[in-house]
Amino acid sequence: MSSLRIGVDSGGTFTDVCLLNETTGQFSVWKLSSTPHDPSEAIANGAQEAVERFGSDDAAVSFFGHGTTVATNALIQGKGARAGLITNDGFRDLLDLGRQTRPHLYDLQTDKPKALIPRDRRLEVQERLLYDGTVEREPTEEEVRTMARKLRDMDVEAAAVCFLYSFVSPDHEAMAARILEEELGDAFITASHQVCPEFREFERLSTTVVNAFLGPVMKGYLSRLTPRLQDAGITVQPHITQSNGGTITFETASTLPVRTVLSGPSTGVVGALETGRIVDVGDIITFDMGGTSTDVSLIQNARPETTTEAIVHGYPIKVPMIDIHTVGAGGGSIAYVDSGGFLKVGPRSAGAAPGPICYGLGNDEPTVTDANVVMQILNPKELLGGRMPIDREPALQAIEKLGEQMGLSALETAAGIVRVVTANMARAIRLISVQRGHDPREYCLMPFGGGGPVHAGRLARELGMPRILVPRNPGILCALGLLLTDLRHDLSVTRRLLLEPAAADAIRDSMGKLRKEADAWFAKESIGADRQRLVASADMRYAGQNYELNVPVPDLEDDAALLDALTANFNDAYSRLYDYTAPEEAIEIVTFRVEAYGVVEKPQFSAHPDAGADASAALLDSRDVYMPETKTFESTRIYDRDRLQTGNKVEGPAVIEQMDSTTFILPGQRATIDPYHNIVIEEETA
Repeated sequence: MSSLRIGVDSGGTFTDVCLLNETTGQFSVWKLSSTPHDPSEAIANGAQEAVERFGSDDAAVSFFGHGTTVATNALIQGKGARAGLITNDGFRDLLDLGRQTRPHLYDLQTDKPKALIPRDRRLEVQERLLYDGTVEREPTEEEVRTMARKLRDMDVEAAAVCFLYSFVSPDHEAMAARILEEELGDAFITASHQVCPEFREFERLSTTVVNAFLGPVMKGYLSRLTPRLQDAGITVQPHITQSNGGTITFETASTLPVRTVLSGPSTGVVGALETGRIVDVGDIITFDMGGTSTDVSLIQNARPETTTEAIVHGYPIKVPMIDIHTVGAGGGSIAYVDSGGFLKVGPRSAGAAPGPICYGLGNDEPTVTDANVVMQILNPKELLGGRMPIDREPALQAIEKLGEQMGLSALETAAGIVRVVTANMARAIRLISVQRGHDPREYCLMPFGGGGPVHAGRLARELGMPRILVPRNPGILCALGLLLTDLRHDLSVTRRLLLEPAAADAIRDSMGKLRKEADAWFAKESIGADRQRLVASADMRYAGQNYELNVPVPDLEDDAALLDALTANFNDAYSRLYDYTAPEEAIEIVTFRVEAYGVVEKPQFSAHPDAGADASAALLDSRDVYMPETKTFESTRIYDRDRLQTGNKVEGPAVIEQMDSTTFILPGQRATIDPYHNIVIEEETA
């Protein structure tokens, strides 16, 4: 009997499936259109189709992992649950007040995002816990029950509880959550100590409210997906990816959906990290271009940049996540001329339905994909290995009509669309690199997603990046990442301590409590000792500062050695970011953290023997491709990626086609196939 591992990434335009036969080591990939009305349809269908096409009669699925955009889309579109809130007397307006900062200092017209829970559904109770855990005012069960019944009369589908200093003692929140469960029946109930047991009341409140807003949406989605997977013959416990790059069970995702707001993009980073590890490349800028958006992130020394706090579509969320920046620049992004007569691209997208004009599904607004089809960089007749027919003519007519508004020809307009979207993506990469002290020229660009390899050559030139590494299956790297992702559970506790000898016992006590919680999680998930891994860290700052740096906490027995190591780690992190330290200032620990991993067995990738530089065996044909630099069509060789072998070299201009993506090599660039069948693209002068 063969054992199969399946990873499925559900995007806005396509759903990608990666299947690994653990018995033979064979990888297979599949791609189909997403079903935006109910993503679970495409996910279950894609998994079933992949098993039927690439599995065997005796195949059994041993693992199913899934990356989703359900939570993200619900947050973007404001299509979450009708939720209510119970908080402290006098604090219901905190959701509107926030930090009283302006997102754009000089923009007087900036609109704040709409509060996910309106003011009339935010109720207050007499509760006050002091910073040291002293109970000044204890809420009564009668008062909480009265508020719960008010929320029930408002027909809420979800309720959040957030009290001040609940991270010090969660007892009051736990009591309120219990009463809400009793009074609201099947409503989704969440409390801040379960979601974010850390200080900073606004961010904790916002995170808890987002969790309540998304709870019924995620629960409903997973309740539809689970039986569909079972009908498809997948009975193993399914997992879903978190924003931090790890996976959790469907059960956990149903209670903590806020941890999945970057579910899909995070697995792409994991896939890129593993691809880089195999070929010994540790400094990478990832470039994931899908149908709706582009996600970029930075990996340094084989470790992704992470954050414990981010603003996602206007809402502060305080949970661990890979630091990913998203822009509305995908293959389906719509091009238009603004009121000033300038060409703009995105963020509005044609998505999966109706999709780009060339798909023939009813759209009449030109997209980035249409521009690439008109220029014939993308196959003007078919995509997905022939499964998706393409019609270039209506795309050409629509782009020609758009160009008339600017006095440009259709081809000049198509080239302009590509230039604009490239500039948008370059700006996103500069944000995560240059603006944070990293020189992109010192990193390798790794493009993936369906559109990444199409635009990587121009993007690398725009940024001066000398090397591009295109993975073997870039269009489904997020799905592949699901097969490489460990189970992960993040634990944290806020406890403010000055870094001094008297703090050693408190440091060990705090870390010990988190490790006990991690042991409980390992037991719940049935993770054996040989698969357990813990990473300890702490958020630290100079006393009096308002922002922290996360630094590793070593496992040392000697108190003095532990304090010295923490001091050195903090100074190293502070110096790296700010280029100086202040040794005369006291250092404060704010929050302790533990990352608990259930390590999964990784598939092994084998190197292939060198077949020589001649790539003629992979040559399919040639077609004319429009080159904006010369404003002419140039005959361009078309290669079949499945036939390219280790050592083969391809000189630009050239197009390399495969089922899940297309790689475009510009004039003046050359591509070499490495031993793992990645495409390495460099400038010929390099």
